[in-house]
Amino acid sequence: GQLVTAFALANAIGTPIIMIAIAKMNQRKQLLLALTIIIIGIISTITLPGFGLLMGARVILGVGTGMFIVTAYDIAAKLAPPGKRGGAMANISMGFSSSLVFGIPIGRIIAASYDWKTIFWIIGIFCLLAVFAVARTIPAMEGGGVISLSKRLTLLKNPRLAVTLCVTFFVFIGFSIIDTYITPYLTAVIPPKIEISFILFAMGIASVVGSKTGGLFADRIGAFRTLMGSMFIQVLAMVLLSFGSGSAVVTIILLMIWEIACWTFGAVQNFNLVSLAPESSGIVLSLNSSFVQLGFAAGAGVGGIVVGG
Repeated sequence: GQLVTAFALANAIGTPIIMIAIAKMNQRKQLLLALTIIIIGIISTITLPGFGLLMGARVILGVGTGMFIVTAYDIAAKLAPPGKRGGAMANISMGFSSSLVFGIPIGRIIAASYDWKTIFWIIGIFCLLAVFAVARTIPAMEGGGVISLSKRLTLLKNPRLAVTLCVTFFVFIGFSIIDTYITPYLTAVIPPKIEISFILFAMGIASVVGSKTGGLFADRIGAFRTLMGSMFIQVLAMVLLSFGSGSAVVTIILLMIWEIACWTFGAVQNFNLVSLAPESSGIVLSLNSSFVQLGFAAGAGVGGIVVGG
């Protein structure tokens, strides 16, 4: 929980500050810089001893990841043709969720069979491949002008934007509590004969479905209806799960439904915010990323207190 909180706070606080500092840099270079910072964080995770220095490595990874996510969403919105921005941004979200489909269960298997550091070596290799992919395929798009942090925060005076960002914060508190402590929960409620890696794989597939579905619904029925529907389904799935069906199959199905709804929300909320402030797309995406990570930090902390008690 503490490591998740450190990562999330670094992402939430560090990302907008770094994005201001590199605002004039073209966005392909921003992606390459973000990947470089992530690689430095991976090397630090592998080589530095002790829990305190591991915390420091998590901070580096949090900043690099935040930079990459914000820039990737902004590039997708700019490259997409009119009427297709929701789907384009959902494809970015689907990329993240697809990595969960393979990464989480494979990571558990590798950690059990070899050593946890092996996982980070593999991630580092993938990051190097991503550097070459970005350098060869992403056009050199100009970044925005330098906008101070105070001017960025003035956007919060817009009531619609402020409320929308608060919705992001509260939704991701809930997501973080479940996501951070999903393994001990599954261990308690799922029979030992069912592999937890299999369940996480199934939830990962659900996240891919949610990401893609979100973009399709946003383009067809609108962002507002899609967001309201996704939040209602999240509530319904958690209420049904809390009754405790006693059936592993029902539990897995409800978790998959919840996962689909969560990733539908995440993909569409970015599109919704860009629609509210198209002239400041990079800024609102950065703010939304910060509120997501603040929700992650709060959720991991609250979850730790509840689990500890």
